[in-house]
Amino acid sequence: MPSKRPASGRSAKKKDGSTEERIKEAARKLFTQKGFAATRTRDIAEEAGINLALLNYYFRSKQKLFDLIMMENFRQFIGGLSANFTDETLTMEEKVKRVVNGYIDFLTEFPDLPLFILNEIQGNSSELAVRLREELAPARQMFFQQLVDAKKEGRTTLDPFQFVANLVGLSVFPFVAKPLLQRVLNVSDEQFHAYMDERRKLVPMWIGMMVKGKP
Repeated sequence: MPSKRPASGRSAKKKDGSTEERIKEAARKLFTQKGFAATRTRDIAEEAGINLALLNYYFRSKQKLFDLIMMENFRQFIGGLSANFTDETLTMEEKVKRVVNGYIDFLTEFPDLPLFILNEIQGNSSELAVRLREELAPARQMFFQQLVDAKKEGRTTLDPFQFVANLVGLSVFPFVAKPLLQRVLNVSDEQFHAYMDERRKLVPMWIGMMVKGKP
């Protein structure tokens, strides 16, 4: 019987990458469902289909793995907001439409992510607050300046804080409150998704009315 050849450097590297991705996906799933404190490294290893020693080889601690997953999730969550708000070629109306569509697309695929992020921010406020400021700084500075200029010129009476709170709240909150909305209003998953598609047009329209409205 011929001897079994060792994997080549390329195939071994590919296998290593696949294992690392499996660990990250397993961790993302369990952290999102159970939170950091309730997730054990043994649970992650079992979900990924590997032994605990191999998990520790790739990620030295649960905290290190969590930090990586948390920042990847957060960057996905706010990526569209930051990219669109810093695009100087877009009008305010175009930015709002793109952000709303981006949020609805993303949260339809990852509906548990907003609540997970909110829960973990509350539990790790000091460290994550610094990262949030760093990630959002360019978008915040440019976008807030646009709103301040619009307010000075009389094109809006809406404060930047209220604008962002309304935009994010109208786009994200229905996904956070989905279980409650479905139970109270007797809405199926299909109906919920239909309502979210309808909000692609409604939210920018409501935001536009708020921006142009008078007190």
